[in-house]
Order: sequence, then structure tokens, then C-alpha cells
Amino acid sequence: MTGGRAVRERPRLRGRSLSAPASRPKPSPGTPPRGRSLRTRLLVLIGAALVVVCAAMALATVYATRAYLLDNLDQRVTDAAERSRGGVRIAPGSGLEFLDTRGQAAGTIAARLDSEGNVIAAAEVTGSGGPRPLTTPQRTALAGVEADGSLHTRTVPGLGSYRVTALDGGGRPVLTALPMGDVEDMISGLETVEAAVGAAGLTAAGCVCAVVIRRQLRPLGRVAATAVEVSRSPLGRGEVSGLTRVPERDTDPGSEAGQVGAALNRMIDQVESSLAERRRGAEEMRRSEERMRRFLADASHELRTPLASIAGYAELMNRGAEEGESTLAWRRVSAESARMTGLVEDLLLLARLDEGRPLERAEVDLAALVAQAVWDARSAGEGHDWQLVLPRDAPALVVGDEARLRQVVANLLANARMHTPVGTTVIVSVEVTEAHCVVRVRDDGPGIPPGLLPRVFERFTRADASRSRVSAKAGGSGLGLAIAAAVTAAHAGTLRAESTPGRTEFTLELPPAAPVLITGTASAAVLTTTPGATPTGAPMVPGLGPAEAPMAGGVAPTAAPRAAGTTEAAGPTGARAVSPPDMEPTAARR
Repeated sequence: MTGGRAVRERPRLRGRSLSAPASRPKPSPGTPPRGRSLRTRLLVLIGAALVVVCAAMALATVYATRAYLLDNLDQRVTDAAERSRGGVRIAPGSGLEFLDTRGQAAGTIAARLDSEGNVIAAAEVTGSGGPRPLTTPQRTALAGVEADGSLHTRTVPGLGSYRVTALDGGGRPVLTALPMGDVEDMISGLETVEAAVGAAGLTAAGCVCAVVIRRQLRPLGRVAATAVEVSRSPLGRGEVSGLTRVPERDTDPGSEAGQVGAALNRMIDQVESSLAERRRGAEEMRRSEERMRRFLADASHELRTPLASIAGYAELMNRGAEEGESTLAWRRVSAESARMTGLVEDLLLLARLDEGRPLERAEVDLAALVAQAVWDARSAGEGHDWQLVLPRDAPALVVGDEARLRQVVANLLANARMHTPVGTTVIVSVEVTEAHCVVRVRDDGPGIPPGLLPRVFERFTRADASRSRVSAKAGGSGLGLAIAAAVTAAHAGTLRAESTPGRTEFTLELPPAAPVLITGTASAAVLTTTPGATPTGAPMVPGLGPAEAPMAGGVAPTAAPRAAGTTEAAGPTGARAVSPPDMEPTAARR
């Protein structure tokens, strides 16, 4: 029956144990597990450790004191037994006459034993000095003690605990006992004092530990509060500005809380940097996509316009146009084909530069290149005043692709010519420093709009956003400055633009072919139009004649005599430029 009941009850118990967890509410995913705080756990652990230490010290003190007092009592018991045995030897007999001798302490018990250890006679020394016989139960409690000098603890009814020993007095065994009440009272008092002192000490130590722990964990609490505040920030939306930091006083590397605070600050810095970098990357990607869409739209428009013109003129010729109209149509087809070819070549050039394809590397005289470009620009823009300033004391030599560098200078001059009104003064200067060869193109035109200046070197950037063209000279495709910037970057140079109303300056800086030693005061080279032989090492400027070339040591040769009708004009920084006969006296017109 018992076994059957046990078997039948097991499934019921098992069913209860399985169903109990199902009825418990499950914690929500965001609810942290409940537990005691670090402050409470530290206080409990330190309190428990102090209790254990105090208890161990109290027990050790009580044990050592009790052992000392018992040893002292045992010695006294042994001494009393020796005196009793000596009294027995002096006064032989079966009585307790030896108790009348001096030196017996009050409360001492003495007894005579037979050979079997039974008590024959027993008495207690009272405070009045006379012995008091023991009762039968009291004597029975003292029976059975061997007369070998060993110490025993016996409880005597009505008298308390005693330390007992028995010695053989020459065939007459004698028993002596001393009370343990003083020792027990002293041990009990010591225990009480230690308990009171321990409780007071533990209470004071607990209060001090609580205050110390709270003060020491206060920085950790501030660090935790900072972490909670940061965790509530909308980092998912990319808002990274103004994240709270752990105060400087809580980042001392000498403490664990300070190390945690410093690590949290570094983590917050990294989070801000990562989010800021991601935001910049997203912004850059958006701009890149926008530039790509604008680039595709502009390129499609620029290619569609000449293609539409070619298709229109082809259809005109297919209809059997007259001879004059046919010739005009062929010319327009050729012009639009050339325009489309130039646009495609510009795009291909930009693509090659983006790919990082190497350019030709050769030594280029930048002064001669700029002089030729200015002379070419004069032919295309005779309504502008052109001034040219070249160095005399140092050669402007760079290493690069001459054709591409010529294209850069030509694009800068074309930009000044096409986007400034007639009568604008354009000053082109070449400077040589120890670190760079510098070309400056400055004009006094209306300037670049402030909103357009930051992206003036981007592709298809034009002031005319509608792509309208009043005439062929009204504007280009918007690739000239982009090509100039790309070619300059490929030559490890820089191209900058500064513009205010009445002053626009493009600065082209290229590394020199070799370190240049500048001595004395820099001056401008004199360009002449005198025909004749070219001096050795002097660049030939088409239409102007040979230009003086700087000699070794930075000393320029004596200027060649000016041709009849030429005029020198003072340029910037005291430099001079020479104008051919058909130019105005104060400026070199292109």
C-alpha cells in the first residue's frame, strides 16, 4: 500500500513541478534582472567579514584566558594537594586533622580515600576557618578519583564546579578540590565585555564603511548616470552633437572608477567620430550622386545640342538646299562636329586624370609658355587690356606635360576673357620663389558670384545655370576650370581662386624643377619685339620676339634695344611689360 501510494503520488508531484513555472510572469525583454546594488553587496560582505574577524578574535581571547586561568587554578589545586598530603604524614590517621593547618583557602574540599577510591571522610573549609563535613551526595560526587595526581572537574551538589586531584600519601590517599566559580565568573564577564565591545565596534565600523563606500562609489554613480544619459540620446538618427561627458574629476586613471570614466569618454568620442564620419560620408555620397546626375544631365545636353544641329543641317541638305545654304550648312556641321569633338576630348581627359594615368614629364619654361599663351589670348580678345609680367632673376622651370600646362594657362585666360566685359584689364604674372613657380591671372571685372565661388572648379559649373548661349563667346561647357584644376593636381600643384567685385585672381602654384636660389631684388624681364636672332636660352614668344633669359647666378643680361614703336608699361610689384606697336601705351592688349 505504501509503495503503491508513492508510485501514484509521483506523477501528481511531477505535474505540479512542471506547471508551476508556467504560471510565473515572464520578465519583459527590456527589464534588467533585479539584484542588490553594489553598495549594498559591499556593505554586507564587509560587515560579514568584520563579524567573522571579531568573533574569531573574541573566541581566541576567551579560550586563551580560560586556559591561563585553568592552568593557574590547577597549579593551586596541586599545591593544596601537596599540603594536604604533608599534613597526613605529620598527623597519620583516618580523620581530616590536616585541614586545621594554615594555608588552606576558603572553599577548599579535602577528603580521605580508601584503596578503592571511596570517600571515607570529606569536609569543606568555610570562611570562618573551621571545616564543614560534606553530605553523602556531595561525597558521592567526589568518589572514583584515582590517586595519580591527575586533575578532574567535578560538580558538587550545592557547591558548584571543582577542580579535583588525589595524591597517595604513603598508603593513605588524600583528595583535594578547589572551586572554579572565580574562573567561570571571570570568563563570563570577559565574554560579556567582548560581546558589548564587539557589537559597538561592528556598529561603528558598519557606519564608517557605509559612508566610505558611498563616497568612493559616488564617481561610479556619476559615470553610470552619464552612460544612461548617452544611451537615451537619439544616436540612431545620427544626432551626435552635445553628448554628455564624464566630468574631468571622475576620469582619474589612479582609481578604477576614474579608469571607467576615462574609457567611457573615449568610447563616446569614438561614437561621435564614427557617427560624424558616417554623416559626412552620407552627405558626400549625396553630393556625389547629385554631381553625377548634374554631370550626366549637362553632358547629355552638351552632346545633344551639336547632334541636333548636325541632324538639322543634314536634313536641310537632303531637301536640296541652294548652293549658298549648302555651304553654310556644311560649315555649321563642321563647327558643331568640332565642338562635340572638343567636349568629348575634354571628358576623356578628365576621365584619364581621374584614373591617375601618368602624364609626360619634361622640363618646361613656364615664363615662355605663359608669354605665348598671353599672345594667343590677345588675338582672341582684342577688346581687353593684357599685361604680362615675367621674372628676370630666376628661371621659371617646372617639370610636367607642356601641352597640358599650356592648356591650363589657356583655360585661365579664356575664362578671364569670356566672363569679363570689353575693356577689362587682365594682368598675367609669373613669379619664382624657393618653393614654387607661381602664375597669377588677375582682372578687374565684375567678379565671381559668392555662391558660385566654392564650386568654381567643379565640372559643368557655369554662372548661366539654364545653359543658354547668346553667342559663341557667351560661355563654354563649364569644363575649362575643372580641367585646369585636375591637370594642376596631377602636377602636384595647387590652383586657387579669390574674387571680389572689381578683382578676381586665379593663382597657379607648381613645384620648381630644381631648388631655386633667389638673390637680390626680383625684377621683371623685358620682352622686345626686335626681330633678329634669338639669344641663347631665351624663349621665343610668337609675335613679340625673343625674351631675355636669366643667366646663371640670377643675373639677367642687358635688355635688347627696343624696336621702334614699342612701349614699356609698369606692372605690379614694379615689374614691366612691353607692348607691340599696335598696343596702347600703358597696357599690353591681347
